Amino acid sequence: MSQARNGQGEQGKLAATEGKIVQQTWTISELAREFGITPRTIRFYEDQGIVSPAREGRNRVYQPRDRTRLKLALRGKRMGFQLAEILDLINMYDASPDNTDAQLEHYVQVLERHRSTLEQQRRDLEQTLREINEQLAHCRQLLKQQD
Repeated sequence: MSQARNGQGEQGKLAATEGKIVQQTWTISELAREFGITPRTIRFYEDQGIVSPAREGRNRVYQPRDRTRLKLALRGKRMGFQLAEILDLINMYDASPDNTDAQLEHYVQVLERHRSTLEQQRRDLEQTLREINEQLAHCRQLLKQQD
């Protein structure tokens, strides 16, 4: 469907029509396929205000801004950010796209806070694994004594 809208078959490129550049758009299926997610996931992000597609009849039509916001949301999710953090970072960019210093400083703070949380979780996991290994060794020792 987007191929008909933009007059070309490759995703992510601009099409030239009579010397004019036509903005690329995507369907929900195309974005789902590109990012390896389900259309339901994209609708969830729409419900959360991360993407806001236009409509062509009953079909959702996603602009480059939607695609970028979806990409950032999925990256944030992979990194383990809360949805509120993801939305905050994305909306901060929309509010002042030219003030990258403030955005970067805020992003650094979010990353540092998140890294600290993950490092603590890693320490907790390592401690738990040590305890499990100790218990396994103890149980195996008891089993050998019973033989």
